[in-house]
Amino acid sequence: MINYNYLTEFKLVAEKNFNSWITESCNTEGFSIIELNYIFCSDDYLLKINQDYLQHDYLTDIITFDYVSGKNVSGDLYISIDRVKENAEEFNVSFDNELKRVMVHGVLHLMGYSDKSDAATAEMRAKEEEKIKLFHVEQ
Repeated sequence: MINYNYLTEFKLVAEKNFNSWITESCNTEGFSIIELNYIFCSDDYLLKINQDYLQHDYLTDIITFDYVSGKNVSGDLYISIDRVKENAEEFNVSFDNELKRVMVHGVLHLMGYSDKSDAATAEMRAKEEEKIKLFHVEQ
């Protein structure tokens, strides 16, 4: 089950397409989704979570809370729409592409991928690109 919660004016268009894509992204890694909660929020909201729960005092695009059990994916993924917009501009990509990258980034963390070293970050980026290519619009 994939749930979307909106704490901003932003709303995903065609949630069904995102559900299929995230599910396929997990399945290709041998994982099944139990429950994913995407919470779209502002910089301020995510900063407060970062400060309160992780003791980090900086802006970020996503914070993922991991409830995974074995190959069963479960977690809460908080995404700052403000950061996604700014990152899209900074990296000269579309908002849509950057949003997909951030959404799948969190899921990849839940499946055990890391970005704590240069090598792990390179692997994470390659996996993000691989999974973004799986996205398609259902007719």
